[in-house]
Amino acid sequence: MLNSDQTEIDLPPTHSESESVFSDCGGGRTGSAEDAGGVGLCAQSRVAEPGEAVKKDLQHLSREERRRRRRATAKYRTAHATRERIRVEAFNMAFAELRKLLPTLPPDKKLSKIEILRLAICYISYLNHVLDV
Repeated sequence: MLNSDQTEIDLPPTHSESESVFSDCGGGRTGSAEDAGGVGLCAQSRVAEPGEAVKKDLQHLSREERRRRRRATAKYRTAHATRERIRVEAFNMAFAELRKLLPTLPPDKKLSKIEILRLAICYISYLNHVLDV
């Protein structure tokens, strides 16, 4: 908090209170940020936000390149790996349930996913044939 005798911006001792904050940038001129060196605010008087440099880097990139960079982060990869693991577990559970419905000899025989699908097709065809007769 500021005291009543403090100014909002404490300038170095070489500056008087009447001088502009931009005087270091524009050779002693005062006025707008554009007048101060022709490029806007100078680096000394402006405090950059934490993600500002990253935002400036990403502005010139294409949409696809920004997507690639976002996907390259560890946080994104971890979240994607978790989603993929959940998807694969659900997929395997569906195959296990389908496997339980199919008659095979022996009943506990381990079948590959393609064998389960082929056996399911044959079994459905057989059931259709039985219903038609």
